[in-house]
Amino acid sequence: MTATRSHVGAASLGSLARSQRSLLDPARHYPLWPPLLHGDPDAPDGPVQYPVEVYYDVAAVPPSLFERGSEPGLGRWQPLLPPLAPIADLGTGATPLLATARLAEFAGFDGDVLVKDESQNPTWSHKDRLNAVAVSAAVRTRAAGVVAASSGNHGASAAAHAARAGLPCVIFTSAETPAPMPAFMAAYGAAVLAVPRAARWALVNEVVERLGFHPVSNLTASHTGHPYGPEGYKTIAYELHDQLAGRSPGAVLVPTGYGELLFGVWKGFLELRELGLIDTVPRMIACEPQARGPLGAALRARQDAAEVPARPTRAHSIGTTSGGYRGVLAVTRSDGVAVAVADTELEAAQRAMAHAGLWQELSGAAGLAGLRSLVASGHVLESPVVCIATSSGFKDLDASTRSAAEISPDWPSVHAALAAQGVA
Repeated sequence: MTATRSHVGAASLGSLARSQRSLLDPARHYPLWPPLLHGDPDAPDGPVQYPVEVYYDVAAVPPSLFERGSEPGLGRWQPLLPPLAPIADLGTGATPLLATARLAEFAGFDGDVLVKDESQNPTWSHKDRLNAVAVSAAVRTRAAGVVAASSGNHGASAAAHAARAGLPCVIFTSAETPAPMPAFMAAYGAAVLAVPRAARWALVNEVVERLGFHPVSNLTASHTGHPYGPEGYKTIAYELHDQLAGRSPGAVLVPTGYGELLFGVWKGFLELRELGLIDTVPRMIACEPQARGPLGAALRARQDAAEVPARPTRAHSIGTTSGGYRGVLAVTRSDGVAVAVADTELEAAQRAMAHAGLWQELSGAAGLAGLRSLVASGHVLESPVVCIATSSGFKDLDASTRSAAEISPDWPSVHAALAAQGVA
């Protein structure tokens, strides 16, 4: 079935969103509401579920939209987003773009390396962009609450946005989740339940069906996710356009799990090109943990999605075992590549970033680690390149972390301690 396009409420809220469109067959459009949480309902049955995206009346975008400087809150970009609920706004976005020659030297890159620091969002990760849009959908559909499965960043962000909107929130996490994260989620009033990892998604479905909650995480075997979520990630591309004074980077290196962030940034650049604001779309580089990497596996097998074994990795936020069609599209259609990085490479990049004043979780350093790996293997990327740094390093802390040991306050003891740490 192909439904007619829906214009319900879009104009009154300033949104130019008109429908949901199949990523498998862009000729198929569905009403904008409700969000199609299981992907394209008319896609062929099979091992891959195909997501939908939001389609806009791009021709009606006001020219002034890209003439102002960045400011916090995604409302600035409302014409190119699904209808937002101001009640769920936490001031997301307008994150800094930082240049450092030290990181270019670390990566061996003969050009400019810029870091888009998403740890400056309200709950210290890029997930705030997704949840500003997805929790708005929960408000719009009068859901009883919000539910998600998460290893950390997404759950904390969902909980914060739900709290802001006055909605109850349930987060299913797992025993492997880093120690600070359940407390972080619960601080916003969310009910946080640790369950076996494989059971999380089925339980999300139960809460949706039994309690009428709105899911802001994935419900399908191959990843389709929330259809509105990547729309929030597009705003990174819009901000980069502002911050680079209209230039396009040569490449954007993205820590990649399910591929939503990768796809969203790519889509933002596609829209900028459609609007005539840029001539070229940057190459999208997916940076995955070497122990897993479902997107790289799908690309090597020429498949639309893949599933890989759950081999050990400390990159919790991007250590997914299943991928989705969005990531395949973004990489292949931008002449990009997927690069696999070992945990040791992530650790080295994390240290380099911290010594440049940017403390990221291990997953958040994947872009820089991926750049270093590509340069070492002879890949040529045009300058500047942008590494998306996704989240604060405090999220990697675990129960073994201890505070600093107290020393004697006399100068010889202090001097000896400083010398031991390479300072004196």
